[in-house]
Amino acid sequence: MANIFMSLNTGVSGLNAAQVQISTTGNNITNADSTYYTRQRVVQSAAMSMYNVQGGVGTGTQVETTVRIHDEFAYSRLKTASANMENTSYKKRILQELAQNFPDLKDVGIGRDMTNYFNAWNNFASNPDESAQKLNLINAATTFTAGINRTANKLDDLQTEVDKMMRINIEEVNKIGQQIANLNKEIRRVESGADSGIKVNANDLRDKRDELELALAKLVNIDTFKSQLASNTRIDSGITDEGRWYNLNVGGVSLVDGVSFHPLVMQNSETNGNFTGVYYEMQDGRLIDMSERIYSGKIGAQLDLRGRHYDTNLQKFTDGTIQRYIDNMDILAKTVINNTNNIYAESAMEISNTQDFSYLDNHITLMNYSKEIQHGSFEAIVYDNQGREVARKTIHINGTTSMNDTEYGNSIVDDFNSNTDDNNDNNMLNDVNDYFTASYHYDKLTNKGTFAIIPNQAKGQYSIAFVDKGTNFPGVMGLNAFFTGTDARSMAVNNDFLYDHTRLRGYSTPVIGNNAVANKMVQLQYDELKFYSNGIPQDRDDTIEGYYRFLTTDIASDTEANNNFNSTNESLYKTAQQEFQSISGVDTNEELSNLIRFQASYGAAAKIITTVNDMLDTLLSLKQ
Repeated sequence: MANIFMSLNTGVSGLNAAQVQISTTGNNITNADSTYYTRQRVVQSAAMSMYNVQGGVGTGTQVETTVRIHDEFAYSRLKTASANMENTSYKKRILQELAQNFPDLKDVGIGRDMTNYFNAWNNFASNPDESAQKLNLINAATTFTAGINRTANKLDDLQTEVDKMMRINIEEVNKIGQQIANLNKEIRRVESGADSGIKVNANDLRDKRDELELALAKLVNIDTFKSQLASNTRIDSGITDEGRWYNLNVGGVSLVDGVSFHPLVMQNSETNGNFTGVYYEMQDGRLIDMSERIYSGKIGAQLDLRGRHYDTNLQKFTDGTIQRYIDNMDILAKTVINNTNNIYAESAMEISNTQDFSYLDNHITLMNYSKEIQHGSFEAIVYDNQGREVARKTIHINGTTSMNDTEYGNSIVDDFNSNTDDNNDNNMLNDVNDYFTASYHYDKLTNKGTFAIIPNQAKGQYSIAFVDKGTNFPGVMGLNAFFTGTDARSMAVNNDFLYDHTRLRGYSTPVIGNNAVANKMVQLQYDELKFYSNGIPQDRDDTIEGYYRFLTTDIASDTEANNNFNSTNESLYKTAQQEFQSISGVDTNEELSNLIRFQASYGAAAKIITTVNDMLDTLLSLKQ
């Protein structure tokens, strides 16, 4: 039956419970500014009553456990919102940095350099024999190509920088994954007391794990599976995880399985252009490519920007935002180079040597080698030193034409050197092959070839020009080239003109005052050209300036679209963060109120003990 000592124990239980409540509340208050702290609550209930008296007698109170107020689904929404915001936020920074390379200002940038370049051709056309105009044109062309080179190199550097950052972020993913596995081990150890009937919650360790999960979600898309998700509405209306079994995966492969950690593997090799390849190693040693499985977070953004699929034949990525801009710059530069050279090939020259061509073997058909070379023909025209035409030969190009192999079709070298009556005068000694000889040398060790047109007579007697009829062959091969290079980073003015500006010519026929070629160069800026895709989904017909405006508009459009997405993601993140904080965050006003309440409880429990003490004193005094 109830006795005075039971009453004393009841007071003591109240003191102990109030003390735990005060300690927990104090912990909440001191961690109010801790970013990833989840407020905790003491679960208190009445101790088992004694029923050996009528109606039963209570024996005080007891603390069941201390729980954290956590909603797993609100936290999951926060992770998703955080991953999406980090993705678009990183893209925003890179795209804004990238857009700075294409300033749309009146006196700055490639657009202005392009205008100055064609203006220089216009001035040169008005005075084709004036040395000052030649120097002005070479300087304007050099500035134009330097701007394209600089922009292309910056795009390459930015792509490389994104790749380096991705390596660092993947290392961080592995580091965080290992920390989560270690925390799982510690959580199991701390909560193992539950097996002996003692309910222990590793609240702070679970908070730390949530913090690491959120940090990981900012880097890569993750899915977590936690056992024993449960709801206890008498404590809180949220859904929380109480189990000790845990799995975290990235793109369907397990990164953390309980206390085991399986890292992501990085490899740099020629198959991916020495860029970082991201893989997951299976137990049997097989590597799973993760580039398609990672789509969110900062690493997902880096893959979207850099590119995911590397083509070893093209030696570049076939996707990626930055790669698309690099491709567009290369297309712009290549189109300007080929079309300029196609026109400049009409200017008669005494000897012509092309630049080296990689992997253009004798037997490879020209149309397979370069998409720019088309069906059609071009003419080789020979002039004497008085500017009179002395011979003309038409050379045809089709799907079987090669540089120097006639086994399956015609070849450029064979057709040029063929002993034909080009002038139709029944004289076989005054045709193109009698004045010039074509040759093509291909070195199989270096996989490079060179095309040359060499005069058969003494220097200065004859010159040769090439007039294209739709093949683009003279421009692609660089016969009498004004520009050298094959892409935006290698585009340059022919060194012959840089060393000796007097070699620059504006004529077609070698006659003083002729400006036919210079006039065609001026007209080139207004012509609609074919910008060949070179692997991009579609070709485009446009002017040179129009294509450049398309390129800059594409960048501006991507930047603006991503900024809009980022604004939306920031709003969604704030909403998810507010929802999470409303559930798990510490309200200091509420905690201070609780502190006063628990202090009063502690005082009341102490009053019980003092009252029982007085009763014992009275009882003892009666005995005396």
